[in-house]
Amino acid sequence: MAFDGIAVHAITQELNKKLSGGKLEKVYQPENDELVFHIHSKEGNFKLYLSCNSSNARINLITESVPNPPAPMTFCMLLRKHIQGGRITGITQKECERIVEIPFETVNELGFSVSKKLIIEIMGKHSNIILVDLESNKIIDSIKRISIDVNRIRQILPGKIYEYPPTQDKIPFNKITLEEIEKICTCTPDKLPKALLNGIQGISPIMAEQLTHGLEISSEIPYNMEEAKQTARIVYNNLCKLLCDLEQEDLCPKVYIGSDGAPIDFHAIPILSLEGIYEAKEFAGLSGAIEFFYSHRASSNRIKQKSTDLEKAVKNNLDKLYLKKQRLSEDVLKAENSEEYRLFGELLTANLHMFNTGDSKVTVLNYYDGNEITIPLDKKIAPSKNAQHYFKKYGKSKTAIKEKAIQLEETNEDITYLESIAVFVENAEAVDEIEEIRNELVEAGYLKKRKVYGKPAKTKPAPHPYTTSDGFRLLVGRNNKENDHLTFKMASSKDVWFHTKDIPGSHVILFTDGKEITETSIFEAAAIAAYHSKGKDSENVPVDYVQVKYVKKPAGAKPGMVIFTNNRTVYVNPAIPLK
Repeated sequence: MAFDGIAVHAITQELNKKLSGGKLEKVYQPENDELVFHIHSKEGNFKLYLSCNSSNARINLITESVPNPPAPMTFCMLLRKHIQGGRITGITQKECERIVEIPFETVNELGFSVSKKLIIEIMGKHSNIILVDLESNKIIDSIKRISIDVNRIRQILPGKIYEYPPTQDKIPFNKITLEEIEKICTCTPDKLPKALLNGIQGISPIMAEQLTHGLEISSEIPYNMEEAKQTARIVYNNLCKLLCDLEQEDLCPKVYIGSDGAPIDFHAIPILSLEGIYEAKEFAGLSGAIEFFYSHRASSNRIKQKSTDLEKAVKNNLDKLYLKKQRLSEDVLKAENSEEYRLFGELLTANLHMFNTGDSKVTVLNYYDGNEITIPLDKKIAPSKNAQHYFKKYGKSKTAIKEKAIQLEETNEDITYLESIAVFVENAEAVDEIEEIRNELVEAGYLKKRKVYGKPAKTKPAPHPYTTSDGFRLLVGRNNKENDHLTFKMASSKDVWFHTKDIPGSHVILFTDGKEITETSIFEAAAIAAYHSKGKDSENVPVDYVQVKYVKKPAGAKPGMVIFTNNRTVYVNPAIPLK
């Protein structure tokens, strides 16, 4: 994706046309690195989205609503204090850099007019959003504070004079001359795109290639003077055409879509190397293209970011439980072989006269089978104490069998529970699903509770809805707590419950609504249950089904854990109905 200087140039023009003179009505901060401004201008009401996320930094207008935290974050409150209610005097780009500046005219606490400037730096992992006082050019604050420990050259801290990022001695793409391009074109043809990229400010690698359109760039022989001039003219003409396209009123940005239906890139102008290879979707404005691109791409990235700590916590706990299970199983196996201790105790008691304190072993007759047996002894203790020692070991082993068996059962329950959590995290389709799973893990004690300002918003259960081909309604739980709610609160006793056999997954309820269920509905519901399980990539997955009245929840059982009777099993391939 190329959110380069050209994309910033185009989006700045679009935003300036729509938002200049507008009033900043509301400021929200949905995430640590995101802002949403509600702006009223003569063009209408708009929502401006700003992000300094390391992989998704951008600025554009959005139409979708973004969920907000229960209480505003610190930087959000600072912006509300300094610029909320202010008017945007214009939106500009710093030369051809990926820097957007939004100056505000507002009124301070004393009623005097003051000017502030919000600077959005779109630079990968160095992206930032900074509020600056225009009169003193001092930083009021930034969404990311950069101390000297992080960057020795440029610090972003309240009270410091704002300085632009260091320049790279490139010439802006809208100011470069033919003579300056000629100097760049003295390299070999195969290195021309890289030379353009290093010499022209604001272009991306794909734009550098576009500027060489119409040239043969495979040769490794340097251009001579005449060839360099001809090449420079072609590059300059391509650049002029690019600038003309950017200035068009009817600019039609495009999102290029891969064969899997996922967007792979967006650009303010058509990209010749992508045209005809990928499907292109046109938009009336660049904001629409950017919103489409990121809404279809960033959701999975955001889910991945949000679920990283959950996956790590679940994996670490599962690894510990697997090790614990292994050790408990070994202890139980040893304890089950404890009959030998009882035999040694009995034989020593019957033959106390045959050995003395200080003996390391004794050979006696085993009166159970008539064979001689050698028994190890502790030389430090008396003969009777040795017999008692073996009886004591036998007693401990018998107790261990009971205790370890209980612990082993509890460990298996914990493993089953966490494996189901792992499935739900992997299958999550939205950020709110991840947050619900996080809350479940906090309540279960597997994660520490995060500090949240304000009252957390309550979420209602929202199971995945499906309909079978013959009209039966289905609901699928998205996490263990929702499984419980679905099975024991929403379903009636005559509805049918589905779950993969001995495989972690979701509860699926087929609502009968008083009708007789069909074989088709049973197999389709089972296929959906298999799809929403750990076995979604397998074939012939066994799925149990039974009426809800036969499903019970044991006292003290973890969320989602149930027992059932009178079930039947079908084998299906995982699938969901086409929506």
